[in-house]
Amino acid sequence: MGFVPSPLADFIVGEIRRARGAGGMTQEAFGRGAGFSASHVSAVESGTRALTMDFIRGADRAFGNGGMFERLVTKLGAPSWFLPWLDAERSARQLRLFEPLLIPGLLQTENYAHVVMRLNDLMSTAEVDQQVSARMSRHKILTGETPPQVVAVLDETALRRGGEEHAGIMAEQVAHLIAVAELPHVHVHVIPAAAGLHIGLSGPFAMARVSDGSWVGHLENQLDGIVVDSEDRLDNLHARWENVRNEALPRRPSLELMKEVHSDHGPH
Repeated sequence: MGFVPSPLADFIVGEIRRARGAGGMTQEAFGRGAGFSASHVSAVESGTRALTMDFIRGADRAFGNGGMFERLVTKLGAPSWFLPWLDAERSARQLRLFEPLLIPGLLQTENYAHVVMRLNDLMSTAEVDQQVSARMSRHKILTGETPPQVVAVLDETALRRGGEEHAGIMAEQVAHLIAVAELPHVHVHVIPAAAGLHIGLSGPFAMARVSDGSWVGHLENQLDGIVVDSEDRLDNLHARWENVRNEALPRRPSLELMKEVHSDHGPH
């Protein structure tokens, strides 16, 4: 099941540990109630094993608290519909990301992410900060010991969107994209504005090839998102990927275009 991203995971584990101690429960007793071995409980509490939604639901059962920890994760961290994608993203061998309007979340700077999150005026400052922190924690997969191959395709308009008000933030963001694109396992391709209409304008999507060789897709809309794993829908996404990838410039010309856009944004 879905992994809970840090730093939210650290907070939830600490609260579970405190609740277990307050209730006088050993790791073995807690594990029996939660459906996990004492060694599994110990590994989660020590941070050597990832916190999952299955473990959180097991903790709620063990404490009989009516699902409090699951509600807390959903409120403070990633929404429940996003957790299966986080699981796929974290275990991916290959990632394919397409964004026609914004910079993909996995490649965003903290300042850019803050600006994007603040566009939702229903979110409090604390909620924005939490969401940005969770998004930044996902970036660790790019620099780990065995990072996935990442191929991102984005539209040139996403690089230029921001206006004078956010010129400095956009310059920083494009500079970050250029730096990340120089990593051997990261390929960033840009669809030039001259390409005109293309199928990718229908919306963003992402695909992950996980450890067993299968693919998982993810689609987002204005309210939530869905995980795609059926063969026919994945075939459709693969076809759309080939279309948008064919519209994009090769790797080196894409880098040159990003450098041109960075210069257009002015000094940071």
